[in-house]
Amino acid sequence: MTMTKRCIITISLFCITALSLFSQNAGVSLNGQEENIFYHTVEQGQTVYGISIMYNVSEDDIYRLNPSSREFIKIGEILKIPQKETLNVSNKVIDNMYVFHTIQPKETLFGVSRTYNLTVEDLTKANPGISPQTFAAGQNIRIPITLLQQLPITEKRMVTKEIDYTVRRGESIFRICRNFNITEEQLRALNPELGRGLRAGMVIKIPVETEEIVTITPDQSEFDIYALMAFRNSIQKVDVIKIALLLPFNASDTVSRTRTEFYEGFLLAVKNMRDSGVIIELSPFDIGDGIQTTREILRNEQITNTNLIIGGNTNEQIELIADFALKNGIKYVIPFSARSDQLTSSNASVFQVNTPSQYLFPYATALGCSLFSNYNIVFINTNDSNPREDKTPFVRTFKADLTQRNISYRDLTYNENTFSTDINAFLSTTKPNVFIPLSSSLETLNKIRGPLRAIADFRPSNQITLFGYPEWQRYTEDCLDDFYALNTHIYSSFFANSLSPDVQQFTANYTYWFNKNMMLAYPRYAMLGYDIGMYFMTAIYQFGANFENHIRYVNYDSLQFGFNFERVNNWGGFINTNLYMVRFHREFTITRTGK
Repeated sequence: MTMTKRCIITISLFCITALSLFSQNAGVSLNGQEENIFYHTVEQGQTVYGISIMYNVSEDDIYRLNPSSREFIKIGEILKIPQKETLNVSNKVIDNMYVFHTIQPKETLFGVSRTYNLTVEDLTKANPGISPQTFAAGQNIRIPITLLQQLPITEKRMVTKEIDYTVRRGESIFRICRNFNITEEQLRALNPELGRGLRAGMVIKIPVETEEIVTITPDQSEFDIYALMAFRNSIQKVDVIKIALLLPFNASDTVSRTRTEFYEGFLLAVKNMRDSGVIIELSPFDIGDGIQTTREILRNEQITNTNLIIGGNTNEQIELIADFALKNGIKYVIPFSARSDQLTSSNASVFQVNTPSQYLFPYATALGCSLFSNYNIVFINTNDSNPREDKTPFVRTFKADLTQRNISYRDLTYNENTFSTDINAFLSTTKPNVFIPLSSSLETLNKIRGPLRAIADFRPSNQITLFGYPEWQRYTEDCLDDFYALNTHIYSSFFANSLSPDVQQFTANYTYWFNKNMMLAYPRYAMLGYDIGMYFMTAIYQFGANFENHIRYVNYDSLQFGFNFERVNNWGGFINTNLYMVRFHREFTITRTGK
């Protein structure tokens, strides 16, 4: 049997009917056939890439149903999303375990549960991010298909039934109650005539408990979404914070060095917390390069009893740990990989620290639009030869954002022979000028910084500003003077200001305790380990085992890596959307501000 472009769900007549009850989740024509769809309302910071990951569909699927989204999407726009193909083979659903439901005006969670003949508990388990704010018209929740196949919903329960019993000669009320394991009060409640005495031959009613399979009929009065939130928001304090670190200490030289340095920074965070009176139980494990060692470690009972797991290096290891964490109700922090967004969108236990750059684009362009709304904005195309440093996707998002805000910009193509002259034609004498290259490479930076520096030095009235990328932190040592002179702005999810007293103190502590200097890398892995350790240990200490429900209130002033965790959808985990704008001032100071 082959997959078709139409969503096939062969579960039962009820399931097919239930899926057709989406009042907005209708069908669209595709080559003469109807395709099942639902709707997504675009929120701030979302991109087509992120939305495609959220629903496990391709970007091309979204472009096909929403042609204008190739150019840009805007907040509040409603996109058509295809239901992922699903097939039932021998009573087993393959390829996808859920369909998605778009919440309608005035719809309640109880109402949705009745529509699909599920319990409210089924829906809240499948959508741990549900709250009064996220259960709103236009938002989506996922419906677990595997439960739809088990209709009707039944369970074994002890029920009390009444049987007729004929009193024998010589029996007493005491003896009857003992034989049926009931109280005299229960017996008299069912048989008021016993007040006139017990006689042989009387037929009386006896309450008897028996196990039966019953159909569950939810009662709307049993559920209240605010009661759910009150339960979730109760703090489950822990006396000892138990953390497992799963790192590849004996991997390749470079990987092993960075992960060891991460561990050392984490140890400094543990020391800091213990010095404050917090009890920490840390269990480090070497997971190596493969997955066999990881599997063996996850069988360790010590891992099962932890509050938090941090680590994983390869995609295979990360998937294995994430699945284990979800099954055992343990929070899992992915500290290194930025390629786990598919996992984060479907696993509620995951916290992804290193955010894919595509997720940060809308936040960075929003900051850029706010900062440079009154500037003369010029994009410079240097025709860079390094495709890895190409920032065309970011610039496309930036230009779309500028267009939506009615902010004008211009494009300048670099020519080695005429660039210094060409710049003059693009300068404004009435506005400050900001130049934005289309590449983050050192090659591009070297091409443009000299001519721009000449204008900044000899014609300061032109007010030159350079806007750049996270990768430019690697070039700070060689380009620092130019960064200062050009009032350079860099957006990044991480930045450690070497002039900061806190960073200088940490650097001194690291050298003292480990008798070596940190590696020259971006980010600095020791600081990454310290920041992650301090942030999550603070979260558990303040808000207990269920700290994810209080994540917005966790307050930690980081050395390098800031944290602003947001749940990616109603059913997935958390992604770090923190963004810094780093500015090199002409007065030879550096400031770092959050989004």
